[in-house]
Amino acid sequence: MSHPPADQPPRRAIRSYVVRAGRMGTGQQRALAELAPRFVLPYRAERSDFAAAFAQSAPLVIEIGFGMGDATAQIAAARADTNFLGIEVHPPGVGALLQRIEERGLANLRIVQHDAVEVLEQMVAPASLAGVHVFFPDPWHKKRHHKRRLIQPAFVALLASRLAPGGYLHCATDWQPYAEQMLEVLSAEPLLANRFDGYAPRPDYRPLTKFENRGLKLGHGVWDLVFERR
Repeated sequence: MSHPPADQPPRRAIRSYVVRAGRMGTGQQRALAELAPRFVLPYRAERSDFAAAFAQSAPLVIEIGFGMGDATAQIAAARADTNFLGIEVHPPGVGALLQRIEERGLANLRIVQHDAVEVLEQMVAPASLAGVHVFFPDPWHKKRHHKRRLIQPAFVALLASRLAPGGYLHCATDWQPYAEQMLEVLSAEPLLANRFDGYAPRPDYRPLTKFENRGLKLGHGVWDLVFERR
């Protein structure tokens, strides 16, 4: 049985995602081939100078698991004075967001196609982020899969350590049991303070997705949580 070198941490056995071979449209394939060299930053197991990757010096907000990137692009377009780094492992989503970057001319948005935990541990310096977005992570509905949920104490501690004082962590979910777990885990992290009494009203910068709008019309709930680094 092989073991990692002594100077490398062991790889995690449980991940919050499964990389699926989603279908790639021709536009997404073209975007990956032509735009990735400009907008996708390579993963490196070392601290990164993210400011050098952008055209402006600005606060940096990371979004973890941006899906197909529609909300990510809308937020970046509306907040041109902030730099955004999207982290996603699924190639179709990366290709789709690259298309949106090109269509909207977004100079303040970059991507890392890699595991978010490793990016945060290795590439992101402590106390360097203005914010972190985690919107609609996989709720892993079955009880035996709850251990795969992204929002767990160790991961929240890592996120909190990367936020600058006053920086924020914004999570959102449409699955109430996961919302309750999120609130419990975030409230227990000593570096974080809830900006609200329990759940937060949806901040104006987070757009409603088509999926969310459809769910709201059917009476489904959505829960936002916004915590701040002490």
